[in-house]
Amino acid sequence: MRKIFMIVWIAFILVLSACGKQSIPGEDKKEITVGFGVGNYEEQFRQGILPILEKKGYKVNIKTFSQSMQVNPAMKEGSIDASVFQSTAYMESINKELNMEMTRLVFVPGAPQGLYSQKHQSLDEVKDGSTVAVPQDPVNQERAIRILEELGWVKVKDDAGTTDFNLNSVEPNSVKLNIEVLDAAQILVSLNDVDFGVINGNYIASAKRKITDALKIENTPEQHRIIVSINKKDENTQWTKDLKAAYESREFEDYIHSQNKYVGFILPEAWKNN
Repeated sequence: MRKIFMIVWIAFILVLSACGKQSIPGEDKKEITVGFGVGNYEEQFRQGILPILEKKGYKVNIKTFSQSMQVNPAMKEGSIDASVFQSTAYMESINKELNMEMTRLVFVPGAPQGLYSQKHQSLDEVKDGSTVAVPQDPVNQERAIRILEELGWVKVKDDAGTTDFNLNSVEPNSVKLNIEVLDAAQILVSLNDVDFGVINGNYIASAKRKITDALKIENTPEQHRIIVSINKKDENTQWTKDLKAAYESREFEDYIHSQNKYVGFILPEAWKNN
């Protein structure tokens, strides 16, 4: 009987110990894990933000996912505390899809979409039958089509959505385009196979090319700018306040301005006060 009692007692202690290691909602802590998708936002963080947080005593784990669609499920299960890869519009669509409650912490230096071509030097070279590659996911696809709409190449129906956007909302305007849907990461390497491609700017920067080489750069609306996402339960913690302050700091601003690859990026408004 004594042996059975000891086994039960040890098991009870182990359960309590495991519970004690779990993250408490909204807790202040000095160790955080930040997740990233494909692109250069991880490099921005590692070179510009990490040193600031480490000076404040934080231990920061960086987790980079091979596919951006893996990041938000990791946030839901609690393996990361914050992420840097998505826009507000995309985050809100995932909140509904995965029954999450993420919120925007701060804008980060983000790359706008642009229309690029390997075959053409001018927008005037577009014609009926020209092939334009656009991203597959609805949010980035809507952004891409708005560029074509601004050029007058297509019309977009008034009831077109954002997070549920699809090409059924698109009609020809000045030209009859062949719109080809590709994974966003594949459009840059597919430029030789199409006339034009709308590419997310982070892929351009990662390829050591210039945002400003685009034939047309989007006028990025706020809902499509890249953000730091956190769980709403954490928004009043000290670690999120310190993370936000790091992104808005003069030190991080100086780092971004020192890197030619970030020329053409959309910069945080908070830096206007630095």
